[in-house]
Amino acid sequence: MNKNKLIKAYSEFMQHLHETMEDTLHTFAEALEISKEKTRKTSDLTEAELDKLSSYVQRDIEHAAEGLTDEADNESLSEWFKFDVELIEKFTLDAFLSVADKTRIELEKIKQLATKHTYHSGDITFPGTFICDECGKEIAFKIPSEIPECPKCHATTFIRI
Repeated sequence: MNKNKLIKAYSEFMQHLHETMEDTLHTFAEALEISKEKTRKTSDLTEAELDKLSSYVQRDIEHAAEGLTDEADNESLSEWFKFDVELIEKFTLDAFLSVADKTRIELEKIKQLATKHTYHSGDITFPGTFICDECGKEIAFKIPSEIPECPKCHATTFIRI
């Protein structure tokens, strides 16, 4: 599996998701499926790769939705991302936050907040800071990236902080 291909597809999937959530009154789950179908048409990913990519996007959006407040300003967003949001490409950030905010509202309506999200080496993820479950080493990404093994202890499980 080509990780660069998945990283590129992650960004495309997020753009499709943003457009779907902006243009129609779909639930997050429906928009996720529509975006998966659009990504299928514009990429050469296998069904297994599409499923994995969809789960990465869903995990990141749900986690962001849990962490965002009603009035997310740059300071609170920088705290959530654990680095200056000015470092993230403007469209990417706007699209992500738009979908995350709509998902937050949806999650509140149905009173089902997602549980602790676990991230693993090899997963593709949105920018953010992660901490190793084993040794506490922090790693940060400013663009969609593949999560590596922990550079300190080589563990493979992380949580977003």
